[in-house]
Amino acid sequence: MVFLGDDILRWLVLALGGAMAVGNILALTRPRPPGRAKDDLPRPPLVRSLVMIAVGTLASIWA
Repeated sequence: MVFLGDDILRWLVLALGGAMAVGNILALTRPRPPGRAKDDLPRPPLVRSLVMIAVGTLASIWA
C-alpha cells in the first residue's frame, strides 16, 4: 500500500501549486518592514509573481 494511495502525484502537485500561488499572493500584499536592508528589492517583480500565481493556480486546479 502506498502512502496517500495511488494518486500521490496529484497530492504533491496540489500542495506545490497551492504553495506557489499563496506564497506569491502574500509576497505581493504584505507591507514592507520599516527597517529593511538597502539591497532589498522595494517589492517583488510584478510580472514574475503574476505568472507564478497563474501557474500555481492551474496546477492546483489540475490536481
